[in-house]
Amino acid sequence: MTQNSPSTSEESAGAPKSESDPHADTTPAWGPLNALYRLRALESFRHRDFRLLWFGHVFTSMAFWMDQVTRGWLIYELTDSTVQLGLVRGVQAIPILLLSPVAGSAADRYSRKMQILIAQIADGAMFAALALLIASGRIEPWHVYVTAIGMAIVQTFQQPARAAVIADVVPLHNLTNAIGLNSIIFNVARSTGPALAGVLIATFSTAGAYGTQAAFYLLATYWTLLLPRRLGAPGESREKTAHAASFGRSIIEGWKFGWQNVTVRTGLLITMFASLFIVPFTTLLPVFARDILGVGATGQGLLLTAMGIGALGSAVIITTFGDRMPRGIFMLGGVVLYGLSVVAFSASPWFPLSMVLMVIVGVANVSSHALVQTVLQTYSPPEYRGRTIALFHMSQVVMTVGSMIIGSLAAVCGTQWAVALMGGAGALTMLAIHLTLPGAWRIR
Repeated sequence: MTQNSPSTSEESAGAPKSESDPHADTTPAWGPLNALYRLRALESFRHRDFRLLWFGHVFTSMAFWMDQVTRGWLIYELTDSTVQLGLVRGVQAIPILLLSPVAGSAADRYSRKMQILIAQIADGAMFAALALLIASGRIEPWHVYVTAIGMAIVQTFQQPARAAVIADVVPLHNLTNAIGLNSIIFNVARSTGPALAGVLIATFSTAGAYGTQAAFYLLATYWTLLLPRRLGAPGESREKTAHAASFGRSIIEGWKFGWQNVTVRTGLLITMFASLFIVPFTTLLPVFARDILGVGATGQGLLLTAMGIGALGSAVIITTFGDRMPRGIFMLGGVVLYGLSVVAFSASPWFPLSMVLMVIVGVANVSSHALVQTVLQTYSPPEYRGRTIALFHMSQVVMTVGSMIIGSLAAVCGTQWAVALMGGAGALTMLAIHLTLPGAWRIR
């Protein structure tokens, strides 16, 4: 099947900003930074607004990955239940499922900067509330669930706005590089955030970890406030679309675009299947860390750190060479490697071997995230980017469903068998995509 090509016109593909645009190129005057930003891998840093957006992303990513350890450890500590490990993620599927279409349309209609700010403030407040509840000894499992739902609501609105605004701060020819740089910091945080959370939990309990996460969101809010007021506000084409269609019609148009564009549909299917079968294995990491490998919360953090190191290396490659890579091959092949690596991890009885396998898992993981997101934004016109990214982030709904399935499956047949079965199924789905969409591997 022939793949759709990205539009070559400035109107449909997103015109690069002209040099007269005050945010088009604001390279610092300091010589060493000038030289540094001329490197191919760092060229998006020439744009001031991207730098500010990226600094905010540093702290939100750290808090996000710390929460992957902290929330799971807290609920397992309170309930000692593998089912609830999956359920605490599963409840987050409800607001994401119901609100993602609305969030995507909002990102195409209203100020993306304002959506990001409101979401960051709300997330920071909930992290601070959890820290106070734990420190005062009043924490209950229902607190963990309520804040999980609340965070899912605000994250649902933040994610399409944050992803779509990248195309507002860099020209289209820098888009792959900018998404790659965001992926780098996301994966640096994947490496350092879990380890930091593990150390804080071991030293100050989960209260210390949540207090630090709240502080990180405060810092992210500071950087976001420095962005121009009009950044992410609807442009002329987006304003016309907003006035011409109701929210309901706008949502339906976004779904139709995602399905009718073959390249976008392929990328979404790759992400959805990876999210259902493979990504949820991290839900059971507390069981591997405590009961199978015997390394505790610190060991769990190190496992996620190893995964982050692998993902970081992969993200650097995408940042430098992403616009010249055969993306279809790397997306399909990467997810196959992802699934097989998870199967091998499930059978590992030794912590050092598990660490090595987690590095490989991290390398492959980027294929189902950063590369797909680059393809989606490249092949989507500006007026559809918010809705396309909202569809992409609905993979979190699929992931939370997968987390519930893998948690329940672990209760029936054991943690290691559950992870092995799900990982193998995820690898097989990539073969199914290749057979049903034979042009998928030719996506550029």
